[in-house]
This record gives sequence, structure tokens and C-alpha cells, in this order.
Amino acid sequence: MSVINITKNNFQEEVMNSNKPVLLDFWASWCGPCRMVSPLVDEIAEERSDIKVGKINVDEEPELASQFRVMSIPTLVVIKDGKIVNQAVGARPKNQILALL
Repeated sequence: MSVINITKNNFQEEVMNSNKPVLLDFWASWCGPCRMVSPLVDEIAEERSDIKVGKINVDEEPELASQFRVMSIPTLVVIKDGKIVNQAVGARPKNQILALL
């Protein structure tokens, strides 16, 4: 499954109403560590059909970043049944990202 670009317009449908766990990657184009994490998140999206993967650009979606109290990026958030079950800040290797799930 490919990565979904999450906006405030599709957030409710894609994240809160999802019947699968959702991995959210909060990022920005100017963020070096985000560019290191992004291909790993893309790989996870391709390999794991049992989860949904979304990316939220904090510059384009400041309301969502604020809602999740994102102070540093990259921030990875795992949501199951509409609730945050795990969260990590900073670049992580793929195995640590998978461990969040």
C-alpha cells in the first residue's frame, strides 16, 4: 500500500475511522532527519498491508501538528482505534520504527 498524504480534510476518514493501525510521519521538506526517515516509512508502507501509513507535512498542516503537540520532527505516531498508542521523536532505524507498531 502506498503512503497517504494526510491533511485536515482527510484526517477523520483516513486516520480516526481507519480499521487498521495507522503510522503517521510528521515531517517537513527542510528537515534533514525527516529525509532519512522518509524512505524507511515508504518501505514499511509497501511491505505491510496490515497497517495504513500517512505523512503529514507540518508546514502545510500546522493544525494537525498542533493537535498532536508536535514540537520536533520527525515525529512518528501510531494510532489504533482513534487513540495514540505509541509515539517517537527523531530519526530512527527501520527496526525501531517497526517496533512502535
